[in-house]
Amino acid sequence: MQFEKWQALGNDYLVFERAALPWELTPERVRRLCEPHTGIGADGILLLSEPDDPRYVAYLRIFNPDGSEAELSGN
Repeated sequence: MQFEKWQALGNDYLVFERAALPWELTPERVRRLCEPHTGIGADGILLLSEPDDPRYVAYLRIFNPDGSEAELSGN
């Protein structure tokens, strides 16, 4: 599994491409990946997917470290 870990404004985010994931990104997997002691450790996950509309580069979903999906970014 390939991913990147980006840092900005004091936050660390894991970045995944949906097409490259071998499984669905469930709330439990998000929690386990973001866990600093047993996972990779992050403040959340950014999941990029191919857009339905050709005017856009990507479709972005943002997951909080508790496994919930954010409606939008505060930054």
